[in-house]
Amino acid sequence: MPPPSFEPGLASPADLAECRALLRRGSRTFSAASLLLPAAVREAATGLYAFCRLADDAVDLHGGRQEAVDELHRRLRAAYAGEPWPDPVDRAFADVVARYAIPRAVPEALLEGFLWDAQARRYETLVEVEAYAVRVAGTVGIMMTLLMGCREPATLARACDLGVAMQLSNIARDVGEDARAGRIYLPLAWLREAGIDPDAWLRRPRFSEPLGDVIRRLLRAADRLYERAGDGIDRLPAPCRPGIQAARYLYGAIGHELERRGLDSVGTRTVVPSRRKLALLTRSLLATVTPTAPAPEPPPPLPDAQFLLDAVAATPPRTTTLANVPFWDLRQRIVSVLDLFERLERRELARAGGG
Repeated sequence: MPPPSFEPGLASPADLAECRALLRRGSRTFSAASLLLPAAVREAATGLYAFCRLADDAVDLHGGRQEAVDELHRRLRAAYAGEPWPDPVDRAFADVVARYAIPRAVPEALLEGFLWDAQARRYETLVEVEAYAVRVAGTVGIMMTLLMGCREPATLARACDLGVAMQLSNIARDVGEDARAGRIYLPLAWLREAGIDPDAWLRRPRFSEPLGDVIRRLLRAADRLYERAGDGIDRLPAPCRPGIQAARYLYGAIGHELERRGLDSVGTRTVVPSRRKLALLTRSLLATVTPTAPAPEPPPPLPDAQFLLDAVAATPPRTTTLANVPFWDLRQRIVSVLDLFERLERRELARAGGG
């Protein structure tokens, strides 16, 4: 089934251009991987991700954390009422949620996760960390899947798995950065089992072998979810699979690169080299042309994801125009992404040579 087409209503072409510029400045990996999505999905995803980026920045960068979340809820209500705030991102987001029948409970859960960030919550167990990740990342996976015209519970559950896996990769990569901001996302019970007192460590964060074991344990949890997500990707419309497989492999590579570097994410921040990204992109493209057989009994959704699936099931889909995506269009998009990563690789090599 091809993905639905996207025809903006409230947002102008200039609004969408502003959303694209916002993402180019703040999310290079998304900008690259999105080139593999069909044009209709790519345009809608730009409006969706731009709102998510705006919301994340509002909570992270503005002084009044609780006030920032409250304001985001007002913007969300306005978008769903068809009267978005006078901002390009708000107008684009209002178009997306209306056209693709995205239940308000899903972005509201995203804002709930941002509120947990504002409250500097800590999480005792992996299940609690996953509940947080469902909100800040699984919600995005579910919304992206709705943009592709898929509303089946099994596919949505796997999309949530992929978002959570990506968030676990980010947590493992950003342990030091988060600690310096006064935050800790690793399961506290795991730290204590490794002989690490969370409060004492947070006052003086440093890498140690026991901490590395905790990070490795989190990466194994992410790997299990990346594996589960593969079945959901195979259920997506064929033109959409390359972009999502690319995201799956590129984010999964964060953990592999971190392990290769000794698991120290306190003193350094792991970056996957562009040459490695090129290899992963090739792997993702091969995976899309040789999909695996669907799991006979797909695993249940993560515990805190079920309410999101219920919200989608209770929201009737809108009738949308379907757009066929010819093979030559996919081939051209593949060439564009390869060219982008090659240019990034040359830039990194030039910086290394000059340093």
